[in-house]
Amino acid sequence: MVQKSDGGVFPSLVHNGDAYLDTGTTRLQQLGYKQELKRDLSVISNFAFSFSIISVLTGITTLYNTGLTYGGPIVMTYGWLIAGLFTMTVGLSMAEICSSYPTSGGLYYWSAKLAGKDWAPFASWLTGWFNIVGQWAVTTSVDYSLAQLIQVILLLSTGGKNGGGYQASKYIVIAIHGGILLVHAIINSLSISFLSFFGQLAAAWNILGVFVLMILIPTVATEKASANFVFTHFNTDNGQGINSKVYIFVIGLLMSQYTLTGYDASAHMSEETKDADKNGPKGIISAIGISIVVGWAYLLGITFAVTNIPNLLSSDNDAGGYAIAEVFYQAFKSRYGSGVGGIICLGVVAVAIFFCGMSSMTSNSRMAYAFSRDGAMPFSSLWHQVNKQEVPLYAVWLSACISFCMALPSLRSLVAFQAMVSIATIGLYIAYALPIFFRVTLARKSFIPGPFNLGRYGILVGWVAVLWVSTITVLFSLPVAYPVTKDTLNYTPVAVGGLLILTVSAWIISARHWFKGPITNIDI
Repeated sequence: MVQKSDGGVFPSLVHNGDAYLDTGTTRLQQLGYKQELKRDLSVISNFAFSFSIISVLTGITTLYNTGLTYGGPIVMTYGWLIAGLFTMTVGLSMAEICSSYPTSGGLYYWSAKLAGKDWAPFASWLTGWFNIVGQWAVTTSVDYSLAQLIQVILLLSTGGKNGGGYQASKYIVIAIHGGILLVHAIINSLSISFLSFFGQLAAAWNILGVFVLMILIPTVATEKASANFVFTHFNTDNGQGINSKVYIFVIGLLMSQYTLTGYDASAHMSEETKDADKNGPKGIISAIGISIVVGWAYLLGITFAVTNIPNLLSSDNDAGGYAIAEVFYQAFKSRYGSGVGGIICLGVVAVAIFFCGMSSMTSNSRMAYAFSRDGAMPFSSLWHQVNKQEVPLYAVWLSACISFCMALPSLRSLVAFQAMVSIATIGLYIAYALPIFFRVTLARKSFIPGPFNLGRYGILVGWVAVLWVSTITVLFSLPVAYPVTKDTLNYTPVAVGGLLILTVSAWIISARHWFKGPITNIDI
C-alpha cells in the first residue's frame, strides 16, 4: 500500500506477500537507486552518528579559548543558545528535505531535485563539492585537535610547562594526527554493525562525559566563579585590538557554531538506516536538540570553575595556554596537590574527540561513495565500490588520506591550517543552506514532502535558516584582530572563496559538458 500525493509516491506501509518492506528501501528504489549498502541502523544508531560528530565535548573543549577571548562567560552562555536556536531552524529544514529524499548523497542530491531540470547539474555540483570538502575539513580539524590535546596531556603528565614537561614538536603532532586517522580508517573498514555499536557507545560516552565533568570540575575546584560572573561577565580584554562589544560578541559565536555542525551525517547514513524517510529526520533533529541542552550544561559547569581568564589564556601556564586543560589541571592540583585527576578528565574528553573523528570519517566515506556513484569525482568508479561487508572501503581510505594532507600546512603555518579548516564551518553551512534555498524558491510549489514535514511553516523556517547561514558567513569572515597583518588576517574568506572559484571554474571548463547530476542505477 502506498500513499500518492501531488504526483509523487511515498511509502507508508509497503506490503510484499507476508513481509513488509522497509520504507527507506522502497523510497530509494523510487528515486532510482539500488540498495547496495547494508540497511541495519536503527533510529538510535542514526542519531548517534550525528550526535557524536557534533560532540559538544569536542567543539567546546577545543574552542573554549576562543569563547574566553571574545566576550567570555556571557558570550558563551547566551551565544550558545542563540546559535542553537538558529541551528535548529537549519536542522528542521534539512530534516524535511531528508524525509523526501533519503539517500546517502544527501545535500547535493537534494539540490539537484529542488533546483529544477535546468539548474540541477550545477546546483548538485556546487553543493556536493562544498559538502564533501567541508566534511574532509571537519575530520581534519577534529583529529588534529585530538593530536593537540594528546600533546597537552603529555605535557601535563610530565610536569607541565612550568615543571619542565615534554612539549611535542609540530612533527610529532602531525605524526599523532596520522596515527589517529589510520585507526579511524581501520575501524571504518568494519561492517556497519560494528560501526553502529561504536556510534551508540560514542553517543553514550558524550552524554555521560558531559554530566560527569560538569559536576566534577566545579565541585573539585577550590575557587569557584559566582553566578553573576557566569551569566553577566563580558570579557573585553582580548588583546586583539577589538573594543566593540557587538563585534566581540559575534566573533565569540564561532565556538558555538563550529560545535553545532556535522548533523548531515544522519542524511548520509540514510541508505543504511531502517525506515530512513522517518528515522533520518529524527536523527538530525534529536542530535541538534540534545546537543544544545547537553552542551549548555557542559559550558555552565566548566565556566563555574573559571576565576582568572588572563591566566587561563596565558601561554605560560602549565597547559601552555590550553584553557580547559588548565581549568581541569588546576582544579585537582589546588585541592589535592596533584593534577592527575585533571589529566584523567582530559582523557575522557580525548575519547569523545576520538569517537567524533571516527563518526566524521564514516559520514565522509558515505558522501564520497554517493558523489562518485553519480560520477562527480575523479576515479569515481573506484570510490563507489563496496566490499563483501557492503562497506565503501576505498572511499573510507580516500577520506583518511585527504584529511591527513589537509593538515600538512600546519607544518609551515598554523594560519594556513586554520584557513583550511575554516571550511569546516562556513563551507559546510553553505552546503546546508543551498538545498534549503532551492526548497524555498525554485521548488516552493513543486516540493513534495515526505512523512516528516513542517507543513505551512516550512517556507518560513527555511528562509530563517538561509538568512542565518548568510549572516554567519559574513560575520565569520570579519577580521579577528587589529591591526590586520599577514599573521592576524582572517583567511576564512580566502579559503571559502578559493573553494568557490575552483568549483565554479571546474564546472565551466569541464564538468558542465559531462556531469548531469544524480544518475539512477535502476530503471524507474
